[in-house]
Amino acid sequence: MRIRAAVLEEFGKPLVIDEVDLVEPEAGEVLVRLASCGVCHTDAYTASGVDPTGYAPCVLGHEGAGVVERVGDGVTMVRPGDHVVTLFAPECGECIHCRSSRTNRCIAIRDPQNAGYLPDGTTRLFRGGEPLRHFMGCSTFAEYTVMPQIALAVVNPEAPLDGCAPFACGLATGIGAALYTAQVQPGATAAVFGCGLVGLGAVIGARLAGAERIIALDLSEERLAEARRHGATDTRVADADTVAWIREQTGGYGADYTFEATGNVKVMGQAVEAAREAWGLATMCGVAGRGEQLEIIPRFLITGRRVTGSSFGGVKGRTQLPGLVDRWLAGEFDAMALVSHRLTLDQVNEGFELMEAQNGIRSVIQFS
Repeated sequence: MRIRAAVLEEFGKPLVIDEVDLVEPEAGEVLVRLASCGVCHTDAYTASGVDPTGYAPCVLGHEGAGVVERVGDGVTMVRPGDHVVTLFAPECGECIHCRSSRTNRCIAIRDPQNAGYLPDGTTRLFRGGEPLRHFMGCSTFAEYTVMPQIALAVVNPEAPLDGCAPFACGLATGIGAALYTAQVQPGATAAVFGCGLVGLGAVIGARLAGAERIIALDLSEERLAEARRHGATDTRVADADTVAWIREQTGGYGADYTFEATGNVKVMGQAVEAAREAWGLATMCGVAGRGEQLEIIPRFLITGRRVTGSSFGGVKGRTQLPGLVDRWLAGEFDAMALVSHRLTLDQVNEGFELMEAQNGIRSVIQFS
């Protein structure tokens, strides 16, 4: 079938909106009609060329939501008409990682997915007879996509799909970092560094977990206002004195939990230093630049602080993400408020510009 898609032809250049061919799903695969797709920093990171694992040409996009149109042979996890959220972090349910409660890092299709292919090592996307690779196994900057069934989460059909799209990456990453990775305890103090979509998700997650105090830090007063809207009890414009201020606000000890959501290694260092001596946990959610390193003073660790990373918030996509959507529908948080711009596919490069300017929280492409 012929579809319109945003193609990354050359690193560092704008995406090209073009007609491409999408082949019908094979065994274990699903054809999804996209309704909405978020414009995420990961897409921009790859498009810029600084991602050492990036590849071109490909169809970008990974933060999608849509409706199942058709399924290939052997598909049992979804059926036509299901409303789904795309998962760059699949969940096969059978590999050693899926069977463990300690991680969400499914390894069933990792190698072909990282290379830009579907599980059988081939592509369903073509242009002029030449193959186009799939981005993160998703390629959701397109009207339709073909994905493995293990990379789709079936969600409540009452949930607006433009609000569902951010759950496919940024929002679930932040909420999950607090609920699943850090496992914030009731009555705790949490500090969130960076109040973009991931950071605001961490604020929401900390509140859902019952944190008594949630400190939000950002360079933007507008984003701090958003943090207060979603549950932050204290906010501050970040500066060189941020760590000292957090310690002062917490009796000189630091926060029980800190979350870094900027990708800046200096801020990551602040998140470690601001964690409470004896049991503080610093969770890294941001993606640092190529070749950058996080330096940690060993004394921070031997006095009890711990540091961990969080991939997709530790969320097991097929089994846990639908529950997060249900909590949104139950009124526990406002996912729609995080969608700041609605664009067409032709405006995808404008979405990157809005993100670079930190204009709004999340731009969402709408296909219907």
